[in-house]
Amino acid sequence: MGIGYTASDALFLQPNTRNFMTEAATLETPTTVKAYLRPIDAEGLAKFAEKGRNNPASRGTNKVHTVMQGQYRSLSYVGNHTPVVVDEPLHLFGEDTAPAPGEIVLSGLGGCIAVGITAVATWKGVKLSKLEVFMEGDIGNPAAWGAGGALEKKPLEMGFQAIRVKVVVEGDAPAEVLDEIVQHANHYSPVANTMRNPIPFEISRS
Repeated sequence: MGIGYTASDALFLQPNTRNFMTEAATLETPTTVKAYLRPIDAEGLAKFAEKGRNNPASRGTNKVHTVMQGQYRSLSYVGNHTPVVVDEPLHLFGEDTAPAPGEIVLSGLGGCIAVGITAVATWKGVKLSKLEVFMEGDIGNPAAWGAGGALEKKPLEMGFQAIRVKVVVEGDAPAEVLDEIVQHANHYSPVANTMRNPIPFEISRS
């Protein structure tokens, strides 16, 4: 027995080709939204830079108060911020509850380089969408902090002997401009230059 369709049935069963093609075209051409890192105050940066040009010898003083908790774990207080926890790994007789001192130093270096890159990019009008800094530092402690180890070691033979930094940076500028920003920031980085150059250092019992 056959099934009969009326003209109205045929109209109902016919797919809406026009709507289907419109939806397909929409799916084939998605819109990409570029997300950029939260910017700094460009006007404030310009004023800060102007103050530096007018007074090249200007400087400030960073202050940190470190309190030992026991074993090798310590808390370093900086202003009203949450204390920075420092420890040593288990093989160096610590509890491994926090980064070691050398790792904290590299963290400060990474933060300073990232700040510099952000500042230089802002100065050049480049918007950044990604910025990551990877660091490695070769360090040894054969003198065992001076507690009976290789005491013949000279100061230049101790501490970091080599530091390698890799920067991943993306933004609305060509690769050569981003490379220039990275190198410019490295040249003027306060922490990087502290680690590259000998500086006056004094210590005394308070």
